[in-house]
Amino acid sequence: MKAFYAEEQKRHDPRAFLSSGAAQPNPEKPERIERLLVGALSAGCTIERPRDHGLGPAAAVHTPEYLDFLEHIYARWQRIKGASAEVIPNIHPIARNGSYPASAVGQAGYHMADTACPISGETWQSALWSAWSAVDAAEAVISGAPAAYALCRPPGHHAFADVAGGFCFINNSAVAAQVLRKQAARVAILDVDLHHGNGTQGIFYARPDVLTVSLHADPVRFYPFFWGHADERGEGPGLGYNFNLPLPRKSADAAFLEALETAFQRIRAFSPDALVVALGLDAFEGDPFGGLSVTTPGFSRIGEAIAKLDLPTVIVQEGGYLCDELGDNLTTFLTGFGGKMR
Repeated sequence: MKAFYAEEQKRHDPRAFLSSGAAQPNPEKPERIERLLVGALSAGCTIERPRDHGLGPAAAVHTPEYLDFLEHIYARWQRIKGASAEVIPNIHPIARNGSYPASAVGQAGYHMADTACPISGETWQSALWSAWSAVDAAEAVISGAPAAYALCRPPGHHAFADVAGGFCFINNSAVAAQVLRKQAARVAILDVDLHHGNGTQGIFYARPDVLTVSLHADPVRFYPFFWGHADERGEGPGLGYNFNLPLPRKSADAAFLEALETAFQRIRAFSPDALVVALGLDAFEGDPFGGLSVTTPGFSRIGEAIAKLDLPTVIVQEGGYLCDELGDNLTTFLTGFGGKMR
């Protein structure tokens, strides 16, 4: 299986984020890349550098206002006397349908959902290369590969069309799905991250051509809190094209695989031409976020089950944080899916 990754993705390295109001070391560290690369190679993947695709793929799912903000906000922030070293918002609008602020502080609040998506000097370029990895993986599948892996970092599934959040800036899974739409009339996105893919849901919530399905820890007491509930079904033309499967905290392999079968039933009913798997490895029992309890062998069973859908598949890396088993969890997922195939 081909895997796509660029060294520039490692440069995004914010030092801190706010958790429960307190400054903490940022857990979305460049070291994740090293461990995931080892995991991909152990699964038999060949690593390829993506091409520079310009802004087009990101602009297909994000607003120009938002992309302009991401590109320039760090430099603007540095001109604010006494500002933090990295861009972290201190204000969020209650309503987003009014006027657009000219101030960097106001725009940071407008375009950043929370304090867990700090922007450093390298964030923009790293996010672009991450998205381009997803583009090349999707193009490999369009060209006939049965599957391809995008080692995306920073991740993307919490990024809406005009809002960053939860360590995410450009929505790589959405970018991949939109690229696949060049050839596929219908695309399904299956998100198996610990956290609900709220940004992905938001981007496609009113569209009937992309089915969004997410398995995740129940958000009633877990990030992202305000999205990911079972009654969120889409709106307008997209009503019935969004499907959430919130799981009780500490759900382990059996419960996850049972929910996955329910997800497959909905995906088969949609009859997609291609699949995007938003692969979070943070559902692992030893992940620092500790929401679910999937085991390392469980990831193999998850990969094997998804492969049985027999769809052209782009696997996009989302979460999965520093623990000794991070690389092994990727290896077992990819080998379970069929990662020994080149």
